[in-house]
Amino acid sequence: MNNIILCGFMGSGKTTVGMELAKIMGRKFIDTDEMIEQEQGVAIKAIFATRGEDYFRDLEHQCCKKISTFKNCVVSTGGGALTFDRNVDALKEGGKIVFLDADFDVICDRIGTSKTRPLFQDREKAKALYDERKGKYLKACDFVIDGNMSARKTALQIAEIFK
Repeated sequence: MNNIILCGFMGSGKTTVGMELAKIMGRKFIDTDEMIEQEQGVAIKAIFATRGEDYFRDLEHQCCKKISTFKNCVVSTGGGALTFDRNVDALKEGGKIVFLDADFDVICDRIGTSKTRPLFQDREKAKALYDERKGKYLKACDFVIDGNMSARKTALQIAEIFK
């Protein structure tokens, strides 16, 4: 069976929905950011700090190519992964992409004042990035799901599409 790949902005629920969806459908759950951290033995924040974004994006692309060879998985991608055509192309070889379309205000409520989200320290910049990425997610995806619902409801809707 094809993979189900979740994309969307940070805080849209990719990991939470992905874990719930994997449970519902009896599939393995993979988080691309966690996969990169495990393979590198270091946090993504540290990769950015020591090696830079280009290096991280190359690691991310290798991860997407590897995942495209997997079967029957639910995959949560990093917020920027599917803004790159090479990653979209790689992931589409092994699955269908679902965009979790959550409103910016809902995302802000979910993230709150989290210090683990550096891009959210400046809400105006975060909103500009959200607006920029949304069009890329829409272009990349095969399905759009309302990401404003609870993780359970969102996962059930996605499961219905793929049953």
